[in-house]
Amino acid sequence: MATNAIDQTRRMLSLVTYLRERPGARVSDVARAFGITEDELIGDLDVLPMCGTSFRGGDLLDIDTDGDRIWWHNPDASGTSTGQPLRLAADEATALLVAARAVATLPGLRESDRQALLRATAKIEAAAGEAAGASSRLSVTFESEGGVFADVDRAIAERRRVWLRYYSPARDELTEREVDPIRLFVVGHTYMEAWCRLSEARRTFRLDRVAEIRLLDEASDPPPVELRDLSEGLVQPAAEDPEVVIEVGPGGRWVAEYYPHDSAEELPEGGLRITLRTPDPASLRRLALRLGRDGRIVSPPAPAEAARDAAREALAAYGE
Repeated sequence: MATNAIDQTRRMLSLVTYLRERPGARVSDVARAFGITEDELIGDLDVLPMCGTSFRGGDLLDIDTDGDRIWWHNPDASGTSTGQPLRLAADEATALLVAARAVATLPGLRESDRQALLRATAKIEAAAGEAAGASSRLSVTFESEGGVFADVDRAIAERRRVWLRYYSPARDELTEREVDPIRLFVVGHTYMEAWCRLSEARRTFRLDRVAEIRLLDEASDPPPVELRDLSEGLVQPAAEDPEVVIEVGPGGRWVAEYYPHDSAEELPEGGLRITLRTPDPASLRRLALRLGRDGRIVSPPAPAEAARDAAREALAAYGE
């Protein structure tokens, strides 16, 4: 079953209590107890050390794992065993209030969640006293991706189908489609994995390429699919995919950081010869155009020539 951001937050809060009562718990046992994979549990454990009663001193949770067992070295950091009330510094209160007010304005947020957030904000304002004054002079506006995220998160929670206007960079066009959301995930960018009713197949959509989104009344009903392991990245070329060789100058070295590749050989004057694999070499034409003078496709010949033709057409259009 797909997990949205709110479900994950609830699980991690429960995980804190569970681990405090079970020092040295086995990874396999904890994953089984929460109904998740061991990789998903490790992902949660990577986040927990960034949580705590404050970002000062030993207040962050010191939790780690050796892959077999989970160890919590400072269980008192959660504050529950000492009975000490949570104390916020002025800057912490300001940051919390600004963030809470911003989240409350997100489109797509469920009304019950919005009201609960506003009640909590009012309590923090009362407790913060004069420190709350600074927060009233600050505001945060989310870019469109934040609203899309909220709508998708709500669609997953309510199991509703979604209508999209989506920009496809491969075809350089906007398409309209209905999708059944499966999950949200982050690999560099934020993505939605969904069952696309236009293509009747599983597809991945980058949220910052969603031009318009609308929740539908129709129930979301994606067919059962096995969730991909994304620990190695979103793009995971197969060994049998065609090999592509790209040469880049110093300004194109970012390609080796952005694209999974088999090798990156240093060239004179700071360049790289990058060998990678892709199921569709023709799709690299856009990369070649983006690189411009900073790189070129060396082989195979077909996409290299296609990139040169596209560059000539672009120059001709610019001249006109």
